[in-house]
Amino acid sequence: MSAAELLDGFDHVETVAEFTERLKTGRPLRVKLGIDPTSPDLHLGFMVVLHQLDRFARAGHRVTLIIGDFTARIGDPSGRNVTRPQLSREEIEANMQSYREQAGKILDLERIEVRYNSEWLDSLSQSDLVKLLAKTTVAQMLERNDFRQRYESGVAISLHEFLYPVAQAYDSVAIEADVELGGTDQLFNLLLGRQYQREFGQPPQICATVPLLVGLDGEKKMSKSLGNYVGVSEPAREQFGKLMKMPDELIPAYARLAAFRSRFEVERLAVDLAAGRAKPMEEKKRLAEVIVTRYHSAADAKAAREYFERTVQRRELPSENLSEIELGACKRVAEVLVKAGFAESRRAAERLISGKAVKIDGEAVSDPNAPWTVNGPAVLSVGARRFVRVLPPNAH
Repeated sequence: MSAAELLDGFDHVETVAEFTERLKTGRPLRVKLGIDPTSPDLHLGFMVVLHQLDRFARAGHRVTLIIGDFTARIGDPSGRNVTRPQLSREEIEANMQSYREQAGKILDLERIEVRYNSEWLDSLSQSDLVKLLAKTTVAQMLERNDFRQRYESGVAISLHEFLYPVAQAYDSVAIEADVELGGTDQLFNLLLGRQYQREFGQPPQICATVPLLVGLDGEKKMSKSLGNYVGVSEPAREQFGKLMKMPDELIPAYARLAAFRSRFEVERLAVDLAAGRAKPMEEKKRLAEVIVTRYHSAADAKAAREYFERTVQRRELPSENLSEIELGACKRVAEVLVKAGFAESRRAAERLISGKAVKIDGEAVSDPNAPWTVNGPAVLSVGARRFVRVLPPNAH
C-alpha cells in the first residue's frame, strides 16, 4: 500500500516526507496507538483512529495497540479545563476488558499486538522518572492550549497532569515506534514522543492525527461526558435513533469518519446535498444503517431502520419486543415514569411531561400531576424511542 493510501484520512502528518522515506526501506513499520481505559465504553469518535490503525495492520505493518493502564491512573488532560478524576485499579481493569472487546469490532485483533504501558512505566525508578521529567520544560507544557488556557484563567493544574504527556511520550521510546496515530487533540503528546526518541537516540516517529468527530449536538467533539455520543456497545435501535439526530450539516463528516466512505464519495455527497439532489433524511438513514451494521449485523440494522420508520416517521406504536412493567401501587403518570426508568425522580418525570415528551397509547400527557387512569395494558412512551408496556396490577 502506498504512502498516499496509508495517509488518506489524516488531517496532519509530521512529516509526510519522513513517512515516505521510511516506507521505502521495505520493512514493516512499527505503528502505535495508545488509548486509556477511562470509561467502560467506546464511542464512534474512538473508531475513527482505530479504523486507520486497522489499515496499517492489513497492509502488513507491525501494529501495537497500547492500552494505557498506567496513564489512565493519571488522567489525560487533553482538551480538559479541569483536572480529570483519577480511577481505581479495579475500574481500569474492568474498562480494559471492555475496550478490547469493543475495539475488536473495528480491529482484526489477530493482526495486532496489544500491550499495556504499565509493563515499562511501572518499573521506572524515581531516578528514571526524574531524568524523564528533566527532558521537558514547564514552558513547553504551557504551550499546550489546554494547559495555557487553564493557567491564564487561574484554573488549577495539578503537577501530576504534567506527567501524562511525558509518560505517553515514553511509550514511543519503549516500543521504538516508527509511527504514532492519534486525534488532533493529541498532537502535542505525539510530538513530545518525537522529541524523547531523539533524546534516546532513536529515529523520531512520524505523527499522524485524525479529525475529531463532532458529537450529535453539532458543536463539540463526541464525548460521553457531554451526552452527544453514540456508543459502540449500545443496542442497534439506540444507535440508529441517535444517529438520526445528527444535524444535516454533519452528514458528510459522519459519512467520512463514522461510515468510512472514500473522500471522493463524500465530496460527491456534499455536492448532491447542497444541490438538493440528495435528501438529508434518506442519507441519514442510509448512513445509520451502514454504521449499525458494522457494530451489530445487517439484520439488526434493517430492523432498527424499520423500527425508526414505524415509530418515529409514521408515529405507530410498537407492538413487539416491548419490555413490560406492572403498574403496582403507582397512582400518577410521573410515578410510572420513574418506575419504568425513564426518569431519575418524580421531579424529573414532571419536567418530561411539561415538555410534552410523554404519551400513553399515543396520546400526549400535558398535566405534570396527571393521574394514571388506564385500567388495562397501555404503552407509555417518552420521545420517539423509549417505550414500555404498563400492565395493571396482578396482570401476570
